[in-house]
Amino acid sequence: MKEVAAELPSTFTTGAARALGVHPRDLYSWRDTGQVIELSRGVFRRADAPVPSFPDFLAVAYRSPTAIVCCASAAAAHELTDELPVAVQIAVPGRARAPRVDYPPTTVYRFDERTFEIGLSRLEAAPGEWVRIYDAPRTVVDLMRLRRRLGEPLAHTALQRYVKQRGAKPALLLEYASALGVHGPMRTALDIASAG
Repeated sequence: MKEVAAELPSTFTTGAARALGVHPRDLYSWRDTGQVIELSRGVFRRADAPVPSFPDFLAVAYRSPTAIVCCASAAAAHELTDELPVAVQIAVPGRARAPRVDYPPTTVYRFDERTFEIGLSRLEAAPGEWVRIYDAPRTVVDLMRLRRRLGEPLAHTALQRYVKQRGAKPALLLEYASALGVHGPMRTALDIASAG
């Protein structure tokens, strides 16, 4: 049985393995014997690598490198909700081709290209491996923008938890809300959350 090539990183794609001379037959043999774990179609992780904190985010990031983790998925990562979404929620620029990811389950939102990178941040999904994610204020604003689709309770819970966090920046919430066209509802919700 052939051992996993030492030069492969903790997480890698079929293409990266081929570039290092790994034959697909060997790659799938490693998967079948448990030496690598298939996170998604064409995305693998070494079994001897540290356990990732967010394996689904990592898988989706390799499948769609320009996507940004958003909405309820970002809220869960930022501890703004106790709800765990059944699908990884990602944003792509409005005219970009939406990635087709069967596993892990993924929901794609199309966001305006002009404001797409407002609040862009990074999250360490596994030791030394980062994914693109919206920061907590952008996440709160997006939940407020999409509250009719994702639910008012989720948006308001996220806002309440955010304003109670150490280092919360209500002014940044309003700045993002203005840029994203939801200043009025955010101002009202923020006034209520701050009064409570």
